[in-house]
Amino acid sequence: MSLTHSTPDGDVLDVLDAALRAQVRRDGIDPQQDRELLRSIAEQVVRDHDRRSLTGAVLPLTDVTSVVDSLVANLSGFGALQPYLDDPTVEEVWINDPSRVFVARDGRHELTPVILTRHEVAELVERMLKSSGRRIDLSQPFVDAMLPGGHRLHVVLEGISRGFSAVNIRKFVVKATGLEDLVALGSLTPTAARFLKASVVAGLNILVAGGTQAGKTTALNALAASIPGGQRVVSAEEVFELDFPHPDWVPLQTRQQGLEGTGEVRLRDLVKESLRMRPSRLIVGEVRAEEALDLLLALNAGLPAMATLHANSAREALVKLCTLPLLAGENISARFVVPTVASSVDLVVQLGIDHQGVRRVQEVVAVPGRTEGDTIETEPVFVRQDGALVRGGGLPPRRERFDRVGIDVARLLNESE
Repeated sequence: MSLTHSTPDGDVLDVLDAALRAQVRRDGIDPQQDRELLRSIAEQVVRDHDRRSLTGAVLPLTDVTSVVDSLVANLSGFGALQPYLDDPTVEEVWINDPSRVFVARDGRHELTPVILTRHEVAELVERMLKSSGRRIDLSQPFVDAMLPGGHRLHVVLEGISRGFSAVNIRKFVVKATGLEDLVALGSLTPTAARFLKASVVAGLNILVAGGTQAGKTTALNALAASIPGGQRVVSAEEVFELDFPHPDWVPLQTRQQGLEGTGEVRLRDLVKESLRMRPSRLIVGEVRAEEALDLLLALNAGLPAMATLHANSAREALVKLCTLPLLAGENISARFVVPTVASSVDLVVQLGIDHQGVRRVQEVVAVPGRTEGDTIETEPVFVRQDGALVRGGGLPPRRERFDRVGIDVARLLNESE
């Protein structure tokens, strides 16, 4: 509940909640689909209660509007969590146990005053998963799903998580719909933004890397917004998170196995299938496992692509991309993977988050395609020095692609801010 049970309003709220649920059942209303009608009924239930309170038969309410909001949120939204999901300053919400609900604002953690019960947490999880079409049970104790508002839900079932089910809701707060927005947020300089936009238009293969909550999906979304409208885009993600304007875009997401143990669709399957859909561009959400091999094969075949990867530096990102394909089978060797990564990845955009929670591009590294032993050579195009993103001296590979679309990349890089 949005009000704790220790308050008078909290006790009354339980009674009103039961009355509203009974009315909804009698009228056959779908709380998810008929929110306006639900609010109208909730207001009537509260008005009836208010009239009875004048006679002293029931306790009066101190904040009628808040009670109506709580009743509607409990039935059609996500109860006590709904205000935080509606708050644009909140980036993530998580439940460690029913009495410890946290949120993150500007990269900092805050313990909220919300106190739930074990039953309320279970009910919230069930309601969230109902809207996603995914499930969680003893045979499938983890789940990733997308909520109606575009937020990403992750649940670890009690038994795997000690004591209580652990719930994380990562909100996709769209602060940047294009590279110019990243400039406005201080993540990029105008020159770096123009260079990255030119690189997308030219069809370079870009790897976006960074740690947890560094803004990888936001940056990938901003880069994808620069893809020319005449090209066909196919994206593959574990859960739908990308959201950019494009007239010819097919988004795909994975699917967990059903109760019979069949029907699973992995990210690797999506990458393979996307190649049969006549894409001009391929976008892959976070690469974590053997799907990296299929992504590399697509890149090596000449299909321009972008992807994200969890790493703490551009160098680590390349090392990781050389390691993940080895998970695909014993017949895959580093002798094949390392030169393939070197010849396929053109740019690595490394993101970071500082102690104040500000997300910034830390470096943009070019991969010229050369290796020395098992080490991939790189050239810094932009680096962050003394808090500022400055020119690093390196040039991107495949400059003929820039020439083909009429972009003088050397001149662009030398332009002053």
